[in-house]
Amino acid sequence: MAEDSEQRLSDTQRLKAAVHYTVGSLCREVAEDKQVNLSKQAIAAISEITFRQCETFAKDLEMFARHGKRSTINMDDVKLLSRRSPSLYTHISACSNEIATSNQEQKERRKNKSIRAGKRRSDGDSAVAESEDHNVE
Repeated sequence: MAEDSEQRLSDTQRLKAAVHYTVGSLCREVAEDKQVNLSKQAIAAISEITFRQCETFAKDLEMFARHGKRSTINMDDVKLLSRRSPSLYTHISACSNEIATSNQEQKERRKNKSIRAGKRRSDGDSAVAESEDHNVE
């Protein structure tokens, strides 16, 4: 039990460090681009807010899926999460449509491939049957 809580704490610390690093990198890029300076405290505050918001998002997504009597978070849950930001919702919807289209195309390719493979097998079977017929005569 204590090991589990220590492992969770360690995982959380690693995630926080990764978020802090990423936020710091983004802040430095923006600061360079806008020719402003950001203090380490400001970057740390942005990093902490970002991490807490991600935790909130994760909990919300889990609740949306649970409300739908599912154990898996799906794209509709993500869209619901982004509903308060019209530009984010538009972006996520566009990405969702691209993914759906790509998945449909892949399904159709696999289906066509299996149909072609089935035809080849049946053509090969008929060729074998014809040669057997010639052997009988």
